[in-house]
Amino acid sequence: MVSGSGICARRVVVDARHHMLGRLASILAKELLNGQKVVVVRCEEICLSGGLVRQKMKYLRFLRKRMNTKPSHGPIHFRAPAKILWRTIRGMIPHKTKRGAAALGRLKAYEGIPPPYDKMKRMVIPDALKVLRLQAGHKYCLLGRLSSEVGWNHYDTIRYSSSVCIFMYMNLGGLPFNLGPLNGFRVVAELKESLHIYDVDLHMDHVLFVSYFVPSLQELEKKRKEKSQVTYERKKQLTKLRVKAEKIAEEKLGSQLDIISSIKY
Repeated sequence: MVSGSGICARRVVVDARHHMLGRLASILAKELLNGQKVVVVRCEEICLSGGLVRQKMKYLRFLRKRMNTKPSHGPIHFRAPAKILWRTIRGMIPHKTKRGAAALGRLKAYEGIPPPYDKMKRMVIPDALKVLRLQAGHKYCLLGRLSSEVGWNHYDTIRYSSSVCIFMYMNLGGLPFNLGPLNGFRVVAELKESLHIYDVDLHMDHVLFVSYFVPSLQELEKKRKEKSQVTYERKKQLTKLRVKAEKIAEEKLGSQLDIISSIKY
């Protein structure tokens, strides 16, 4: 997806890993205003130019900006990486107009890669990649790490959720210690950032591979599904009310609808 490529009916999934925040936001803002639907995943892997200490001090200064009499009135300081990206894009869009509000509604941002986007084709934006835009040797930091320093508590959950694997194999020579119910087995837990690369020793006997998600991520997914179900039911109820209102309006207008239907703009 490049700026000026035209409107695409399908939803484009962008993998934000190692993209520069400002450049990514500006390109996505232009595409959203052009009518493109965009989903951004792995927002915690977005890069910011400058070291972590510098960016943290800048964000702490931003946190001190508030309304004295009623701080809840604004400005709102987001800590989650997806909301930080959303707020950055909002600043590049005339969000107080109908066109800007519609453009912002076409954006979805997530930490990690939630379903069903984990099975969809993901794209990158070359004009915003760190390796192409940040000079060699310059300092940078990850948005997820910055968020965890200023109050976001789910960095480790997202980081390790899909990369926890357990290798259990039978030690035919016996173990010098007792593992309780797993006596005779050796458990090796590997926590890696990579989601697809696992190192397995080929000399192992009876290898059993088990992968699972962290329970806290399952709870987050359950809450997300419950919230989406409530939204769906509300939308369904509103659709029924609109259809009912249209029928009542047709009954009241009667023959006047023929006159109105002939007038078209």
